Order: sequence, then C-alpha cells, then structure tokens
Amino acid sequence: MEQQDKFARLLGIKLEAASPGYARASLTVRPDMLNAVQVTQGGVTFTLADFAFAVASNSHGITSLALSTQLSFPGTSREGDRLIAEAREENSTKRTGLYTVEVRTAEGRLVGLFSGTVFRRSDLVADWMEKNADPGG
Repeated sequence: MEQQDKFARLLGIKLEAASPGYARASLTVRPDMLNAVQVTQGGVTFTLADFAFAVASNSHGITSLALSTQLSFPGTSREGDRLIAEAREENSTKRTGLYTVEVRTAEGRLVGLFSGTVFRRSDLVADWMEKNADPGG
C-alpha cells in the first residue's frame, strides 16, 4: 500500500509499523508544507492521518474504503517538526470499521485528532491493488 500511494510518497510519508487494526506513519514538515502563517498546512496533517487510517483499516486484508472522516487541530506544528500518526481500530464489523488517529509531534504534542469510518468491500486488498495498479509505477 505504501509503495502505491503516490501522494504519500510525494510528501515523504514513511510507514513505521502496521498490524491488524493499527498503523503508525510519520513525516518531517518541509518549508513547502507551511501555510501563510508559517505553520503546517492542515492538508498535510490530514493526509498523514488519512494514510495511517488507510493502512490500519486495510490491515485485515479486506478492501476498506472511507465513508467519512473528521479532523480537529488542537495544536500546530512547524517546519522541521517530525509528525507521527498512530491509527487504532475502535470497532470493526463485517461491513464497517471505526478508527481514531492521533497526530503528534516527536515531542508528544497533539496536533491532530482524526476519526474515520470505513466500508468493507467483499474483495481482498491484494486483488484490489493488483487490479488497480498503475503500470507506470
């Protein structure tokens, strides 16, 4: 999944850990990720959280697609900060899953609190990835 997510690669997101219902990913805030007031643009924080959410929700091997997400920004981050997103499964059924993601600086300051719900399809992630793979890499 990490290799096929071109936007995550563009932002320099690294998958650090994954297990059933869990994922941890990180990135370092670059100058081109800042908004007009020189704090991390909200879309960067959202993308990191969304990536961890996607990995955690697909970690059971069944294709899971987002139905809804929400992100609160209780703090800010700045250039050079290393952001770490930890996604955890809160509830899982055959057809849906509920996840929370905390985004913190390496120092532990909370900068994003994300929640998301997925719909679980009936196909396997591996089959979905193969079927929808970009031949250009």
